[in-house]
Amino acid sequence: MEFQVEDAVPVLRRTPGTLDALLRGLGPTWTQADEGPGTWTPPEVVAHLSHADRTNWLPRLHTILHGDGTFPPFDRFAHLAASGGRTPDDLLDEFAAVRRECVTRLETLRLTAADLRRTGHHPEFGKVTAGQLLATWVAHDLDHVVQIARTLAGVQRNAVGPWQAYLRVLR
Repeated sequence: MEFQVEDAVPVLRRTPGTLDALLRGLGPTWTQADEGPGTWTPPEVVAHLSHADRTNWLPRLHTILHGDGTFPPFDRFAHLAASGGRTPDDLLDEFAAVRRECVTRLETLRLTAADLRRTGHHPEFGKVTAGQLLATWVAHDLDHVVQIARTLAGVQRNAVGPWQAYLRVLR
């Protein structure tokens, strides 16, 4: 399937609401859970998504469309310092606002098929297209939705007893 902006936008629009429905108002048992050393809590994932929206997806698209196409490295951990001390609900609100702005900007670009075939240079992967970059934005969102769901389910890992054998999310 070839990437289409109009197919991606509904998913990008829904991610903040999906995470809001999963996380808003939950207590620390849920919001401070992680999957072990070196992993993120659900609010840290939300902060990462905000950071990526501000500094990764559209800036890299701009580099493809208007710059030399060479992507600067993306610091996947920069959000950790910036999110410290903020409440999960504040991080959800920020993500919703940042995402609204980014989706509006994406739509105003009115990208053509030719635009989506334009290429940039990723520091690790080499040549990538604008379409691949934007498709990755969508898949990245969904990857982190799954990560958050898995982390939340992990809170109940021991409590479910023998049903753990039937719950793929706990494997």
